[in-house]
Amino acid sequence: MPPPAGWSGLGTQAFEYRRVRARGVFEHDRETLVQAVTERGAGFWVVTPLRTGQGIVLVNRGFVPGDRRSASTRTAGQVSGTVTVIGLMRASEPAGGFLRSNDPAADRWYSRDVAAIARTRGLGPVAPFFVDADASPNPGGYPLGGLTVVRFRNSHLVYALTWFALALLSAEAAALAWRSPVRR
Repeated sequence: MPPPAGWSGLGTQAFEYRRVRARGVFEHDRETLVQAVTERGAGFWVVTPLRTGQGIVLVNRGFVPGDRRSASTRTAGQVSGTVTVIGLMRASEPAGGFLRSNDPAADRWYSRDVAAIARTRGLGPVAPFFVDADASPNPGGYPLGGLTVVRFRNSHLVYALTWFALALLSAEAAALAWRSPVRR
């Protein structure tokens, strides 16, 4: 991970989806569950603070279905001691989810807003990004990491049709302007 001295100058383009490794201790008692819909269905992202030698970093440890929301149903995955997390750096999501805003007072989270989660959980200064954990298996199977989708849309056909339509409309407008009585 980049050192804390460089955290304030990070731009989204500079770090988004960069593969990183962090070593530290999870603070499971301060985890946050963020509603999620994945290829595995509806459930929650388990976002847990990781106290590292460089500071605190929020880690999206992975997905749990609704029936595993309570930490007591996934005790095997609540690893204690020093761990190494490998994953992708991701930008904070302060805008909330689609048509929903985070409600920290009610502990309802729809997006992974790093600053709001840190404030609500009393974490103090944290990295301005979070890490999406890779697919390394967790004891007990949950949370299930590695569900980050890195896919770029292929909209070339739409672009081509748009440009051809614009070209036809421009030709039509030119023809109308050329035949216009005002021009004569």
